[in-house]
Amino acid sequence: MPEPPKYEYYETLGVPKKAAAGDIKKAYRRLARKFHPDVNPNNKTAEERFKRVQEAYDILSDPKKKQVYDTYGFYSDQIPPQGAGYPPGYAGAGGYPGAGGYPGGAGGPGPEFSFRDFDFSNFQGAGAGSGARGPHTRQQTGGGAGGTGGFADSLRDMFSQFVGGDEAPAATPTRGEDLEYQARIGFWDAIRGTVVKINVQHYSSCPQCKGTGALGNSAGGPCPECQGTGQVTQLAGTMRFQLTCKSCSGTGKARNVCPSCEGQGRRFSPETVDVRIPAGTQDGTRMRIPGKGNSGTAGGPAGDLYLVVGVEKHAFFERKGDDISIRVPVTVTEAALGAKIEVPTIDGRALLKIPPGTQSGQKFRLRERGVEPARTGTRGDQFVEVSVQVPKIMDERSKEILRELASLNPEDPRAGLGAEV
Repeated sequence: MPEPPKYEYYETLGVPKKAAAGDIKKAYRRLARKFHPDVNPNNKTAEERFKRVQEAYDILSDPKKKQVYDTYGFYSDQIPPQGAGYPPGYAGAGGYPGAGGYPGGAGGPGPEFSFRDFDFSNFQGAGAGSGARGPHTRQQTGGGAGGTGGFADSLRDMFSQFVGGDEAPAATPTRGEDLEYQARIGFWDAIRGTVVKINVQHYSSCPQCKGTGALGNSAGGPCPECQGTGQVTQLAGTMRFQLTCKSCSGTGKARNVCPSCEGQGRRFSPETVDVRIPAGTQDGTRMRIPGKGNSGTAGGPAGDLYLVVGVEKHAFFERKGDDISIRVPVTVTEAALGAKIEVPTIDGRALLKIPPGTQSGQKFRLRERGVEPARTGTRGDQFVEVSVQVPKIMDERSKEILRELASLNPEDPRAGLGAEV
């Protein structure tokens, strides 16, 4: 059967094949914001591009999926990455299928290679006993560490998902992908807590087929996709793999495919999610909402939704962690003689005592007048910085008073400056 189309995920995200994980994530965020359905309402082209971008990021952001894609040019959850149970040197190193000098290998031309045609009978584990394997059972006899079976059995197990057997495996339940969104809230919403509505564009379980991908319980004749074998052929260059047929989930029997999700068991749809922002949330907080990511496949659990919260700044309150800072002006006489002044806090106004001789820039602390996080209950403090304001003298009487004040207090505040010059 013809090879399915391959999507160039690197080209979709506009990054080179050797791009770092951080560059892939930046490219995804930029394109996701550009083509998001909320930004492009009723734009089918943008919606399709957004799906392609999401699909590309789902593969390239997962190291194991990315390794499979980089190795074979496509991704299937039935193909494990190199190193996950493969013999040493598989697919490129000497001595195994795909290596130079073997049919279909990288070292020269050759016919297509199928693991089904490979003879495992000559391989025996060093020091391992011989093994006999029936259609559904495995018998082991003596020898080796712990009585393990022959190397041929191990290879058969490794490649069983490719070459199949008497019984086709069922589709493997796969967890849905995680999603990340951003929300911006006001200063007071972060202090007191709030609830925000997030319009999430994700894959959700198909309501028509309840996530099964098929309607009804009865199965018809042989599956037209795999001709009743439960497996389909997937090409990767000159190599040929036998994979579980997704149309029938490996049963070999035709299904009444759900028209709503086209047999996938999930479909791309918007959902409004109410997220409670707890009191005391800080700028940059990353919240996890379980089960609100993409729906899983074949009965797998849904992924999670992560919400990054941004907090707007206030006109005169400045927040650092759970502490609040504010700059308050005072008059010359209040600073010189001392006073009790009212200062704003996040709870209202509070009385602050200014001692005589207070200097501009001096800071005072109001204990437990800061933010109280809902999770810890340990409240921060408020710091008040005093700024002495010099009045604008316009009348002669005020000038005379200030001259008299200067004669009564002749000390020079700059006397210590430049003494060693």
